[in-house]
Amino acid sequence: MHRNLLFDLDQTLLDFHASEHVALKAVMEMNSQAFTEERYDSFKQINKQLWLEFEKGMISKAELFETRFKILFEECGCNTNGMDLMKINSDFIDYMSQNGIFMDGALDFLKKVVDSVPNVRIYIITNGATRNAKGRIAATGLNDYICDLFVSESMGVSKPSYEYFDIVKKTINDPDKSYIVIGDSLTSDMLGAKNADLTSCWFMPEGDVKEAMKEYEIDYIASSFDDLFDIVIKWSATL
Repeated sequence: MHRNLLFDLDQTLLDFHASEHVALKAVMEMNSQAFTEERYDSFKQINKQLWLEFEKGMISKAELFETRFKILFEECGCNTNGMDLMKINSDFIDYMSQNGIFMDGALDFLKKVVDSVPNVRIYIITNGATRNAKGRIAATGLNDYICDLFVSESMGVSKPSYEYFDIVKKTINDPDKSYIVIGDSLTSDMLGAKNADLTSCWFMPEGDVKEAMKEYEIDYIASSFDDLFDIVIKWSATL
């Protein structure tokens, strides 16, 4: 039996915000708008809220992609009626896909896991855009460490749904006890693990940790890659 580590991608292994910062600056300047840190912070909040709505099934991914730039450019005073917002989004994803950046300590962590955990297999589970995920994975060399990539856009279902994790499990084809879901999002990763009845590890927890652990039935929490390595070793020893 393998030890299957199901990693969320963004803000778990790759620094989504660093890539996002580069890409947003590029597309704003391409569209004759000044990039500022205040506008970047606003975009992050817009994006976060829309992704939560997407995870709840309230909007489609196409609506998410278009709406985030509609709101942003209208905040800049633009009339968006004549703007090709999906083209702007496509340019944004292109820039992100070319600028993959590891979270600090992630690469050393992966090397230690591969060297230390017997029969380990590493997988990526993400709700992001396929082109974006594949590009940043290739740019960092993360593909040297992973066995497969599960992107909701290609699968037709998304985290935290049971159907998403069911596809993952059927593809890998190992017993449920062989999986641990590792990610930063409560509503995507931890709820997904709960829905699929899989072991979970909340990475870089924020907020009311005790209440979140109870609500989402979280098994482990890790505040650093050193913590996470110790947890992976402890969990793998139980199999």
